[in-house]
Amino acid sequence: MANIKDYASPVRSTWCVGCGDYGILNSLKQALVKMDLEPHEVLIVTGIGCGSKLPDYMTVNGYTSLHGRPIPIAQGIHLANHDLKVIVVAGDGDTYGIGGNHFIHALRRNADITIIVQNNAVYGLTKGQYSPTSPKGFPTKTSPPPTGAIEPPVNPIALALAAGATFIARSFSGNPPHLTDMIVAAISHQGCALLDVLQPCVTFNRDHSYDFYRQRVYNVEEEGYDPSNREVAWEKSSEWGDRIPIGILYMVEGKPTYEDQVTTLKSGPLVKQGLRSWGESDYEALEAEFT
Repeated sequence: MANIKDYASPVRSTWCVGCGDYGILNSLKQALVKMDLEPHEVLIVTGIGCGSKLPDYMTVNGYTSLHGRPIPIAQGIHLANHDLKVIVVAGDGDTYGIGGNHFIHALRRNADITIIVQNNAVYGLTKGQYSPTSPKGFPTKTSPPPTGAIEPPVNPIALALAAGATFIARSFSGNPPHLTDMIVAAISHQGCALLDVLQPCVTFNRDHSYDFYRQRVYNVEEEGYDPSNREVAWEKSSEWGDRIPIGILYMVEGKPTYEDQVTTLKSGPLVKQGLRSWGESDYEALEAEFT
């Protein structure tokens, strides 16, 4: 039976003291133990950014991809071996910016992977440029004074709803018990699950601090919220300001996953299928399908 020590790593973190990524790392470990998953049963795919170092700080299968590309790589890995729990852990720039196209289509396909977004509303690794989720007017080193960020921010909850997501949740890295529960729910969901995590960057985005979020976040489950109601989820997706909803904002069960519909996978994961030998008659039969 898995325990938290099984996921420990000797690698020392290079994150800033107080970084919200620590909360995500610790909650992810707790969630995997809570689900009784062994390290070899999990694969974490990351992109480029401070938070993408996360697999280095765990004993787990990890794959560091290109900036903005963890989602399609995760889909490919899961298609090959859908016995694995494949989890994307990437920043808001990776997911909602350069990887936005992949994000939309993974949700549309209902690929059976989990996407955990470290949403700190800034590019931290490259020293503080504004990101897709930075608020309009957010001042940075690369934004024109005195206007700050010119574009309005991406709304990941609304975008996921529009793309046809079957599971959308939000949590806050300053609330580890809630975040752990949301990670468990996201991984357990059959289909593509988005978990947007409000993650303070203590160095480059002090406007969105722990105190900022603690004063605003509230758990929708404590207010009798129905996550199966898509119309209400639309309303919640635009709620941001004095009150910020966290919890499962939308969930629908029973929709076939992408993997469920791939004919080749009905015989099991590709890694467990033997290599097929082709003869002349096989090629002729294949050609006949297209004539």
